[in-house]
Amino acid sequence: MGDDGNRGNGPDLNRRRVLQCMSWAGAGVLWTVSGGIPRTAGLIGEASAAEVAKGALHFVQISDSHMGFKQAANPDPAATLGEAIAKIKAMPVDPAFLVHTGDITHLSKEEEFDAADQVIKGANKQVYYIPGEHDVADVDNGKAYLARYGKGTQGRGWYSFDASGVHFIGLINVFEFKPGFKSAGLALLGDEQLEWIDKDVAKRSASTPIVVLAHLPLWTVYEDWGWGTSDAGRALGYLKRFGSVTVLNGHIHQVMQKVEGSVTFHTAMSTAFPQPAPGSAPSPGPMKVPAEKLRSVLGCAHVNYVAQKHSLAVVDTPLETAAAQPTSRIWTPDSMEAEVFG
Repeated sequence: MGDDGNRGNGPDLNRRRVLQCMSWAGAGVLWTVSGGIPRTAGLIGEASAAEVAKGALHFVQISDSHMGFKQAANPDPAATLGEAIAKIKAMPVDPAFLVHTGDITHLSKEEEFDAADQVIKGANKQVYYIPGEHDVADVDNGKAYLARYGKGTQGRGWYSFDASGVHFIGLINVFEFKPGFKSAGLALLGDEQLEWIDKDVAKRSASTPIVVLAHLPLWTVYEDWGWGTSDAGRALGYLKRFGSVTVLNGHIHQVMQKVEGSVTFHTAMSTAFPQPAPGSAPSPGPMKVPAEKLRSVLGCAHVNYVAQKHSLAVVDTPLETAAAQPTSRIWTPDSMEAEVFG
């Protein structure tokens, strides 16, 4: 890969830029996040990638499994979720746990939750869940999800935990949708949850690495589609004193990354189906691609924390990694103009 493949890695990095749809074929691309600035550390299997894999904490993010989905974009999401779990089990470094950033199911049905649990338990790992809007679509507004995954959580399901010196915060921003999962505007955290965040981090050292989990992005990816959270600024305000904050989201079914100060935002691929790039279609929704291409746009993210370097690294890996020239797209939310390089 030529020099153009590393644009944005130097001191002139535009912090308003977003890395969109990182479909690096042949290997996942490794992002080292140090001091809030992401930079490529190499492809999986390279020496620099292996170095990060030896970090004190290694975990995997999966998202948007949509168990029960039966449309043409992927008539068998159980199979592709199973492939993601198999890929996780084959990793050379054993992850400490998994996080699932929402839309476990498609219609919040008990049999869909059962089916997802059956597949995911194959990883033989502890799993930390947060819901997507598709997980709280039952008549009791999320009761089934909370009964299954909400033990020890606060309010409508938010919680925090610590692992190897990293503080994790699981947030809920999926209760503002109209019937049929239509966007009612930007998502909302709400006062009760925001006040809890303030108290949760109040006594923590500013040197503590923070990882935030939320289904919808905590930055406005595309307001017309409701891809953002209206009161995220207040939540991030409580975190601004921390030197390393990483926000892991799902919902949009594609990899996008943004850096602002010490905060890195990262959205994950789905294990079920892709969605259109922001503004590239009349509306969001399942996007059908040729069957032979489907697994190249589905996948999972591996995240490492290296205590000595005080850094986080994110590796996005498609289910299928065919040998091809890697391609990336950068766009700015101000202009919505894309630049393609590879």
